[in-house]
Amino acid sequence: MNLSFAHNWTTEVLDRPPLVRPARHFVYPRHVEEVERGALEVMVRPHSVAGPQQAFLATCALGFADPAAPTGVWSCPDPAWLCAVAGGYAYLIDTADPLRWEQVAYRPVLEVRPLVEQGLLLFAGHHSITAWGIHGKAWESARLSSEGVQIVDVKGWRLTGLGWDMTSDRDLEFSLDLHTGAHSCIAVI
Repeated sequence: MNLSFAHNWTTEVLDRPPLVRPARHFVYPRHVEEVERGALEVMVRPHSVAGPQQAFLATCALGFADPAAPTGVWSCPDPAWLCAVAGGYAYLIDTADPLRWEQVAYRPVLEVRPLVEQGLLLFAGHHSITAWGIHGKAWESARLSSEGVQIVDVKGWRLTGLGWDMTSDRDLEFSLDLHTGAHSCIAVI
């Protein structure tokens, strides 16, 4: 669990589905076969200025049963939203209205990186990076790698990373502007 951003909810990741499901139960994505197998079960308790709201169970379908694919819960730039990742499948859920949700397109997400100072939650996939801000998806980078994006450093509004280039069979260092996602190739490593 990474709760770097301020949030107005609490969660509990369950080891297994509860014997009795709560009145409010949401499955992400809605139409999926065998969601139970390996699913991430998260009990969510939203809060508002008026006080606690009704809790709900979020059942998030597993992407890959591979330790390299992240699993867990992250807070988001918008304090009402949470990010649940199950085997690299990332679900962004509005805790005030659990019917409002989005799934990050990467299958799988290989890294989730909160950048609190910049107000961004980054998702790295095999080929590119997507940023999620307070108003939803902020940007998606162009293709950065033939297979495997590695975030190396973040300084201010500049991210540097490595991406493997198939044609040269080398890692290329790249730089991203965190305002826009625009990138430039820096060097061959």
